[in-house]
Amino acid sequence: MSEKYLDITTDSCPMTFVKAKLELEKLNIGESLEILLKGSEPLENVPRSAVESGYDVKSIVDNNNGTHTMVIGR
Repeated sequence: MSEKYLDITTDSCPMTFVKAKLELEKLNIGESLEILLKGSEPLENVPRSAVESGYDVKSIVDNNNGTHTMVIGR
């Protein structure tokens, strides 16, 4: 499991990445953030924006309930 966790299932874009970015900025080198998200827009935008900001998307898992779990690291 990741060191930090963020649930953005009730948020919509662009707030999904704004909240994720604020948490990602707190990570130290080697740490990761596990993000629970819902919907196709955040699933597309959050990882793309994270990579553009210099982070690594380590995994994206479909939870088979309309949500995805994503791990992003530094």
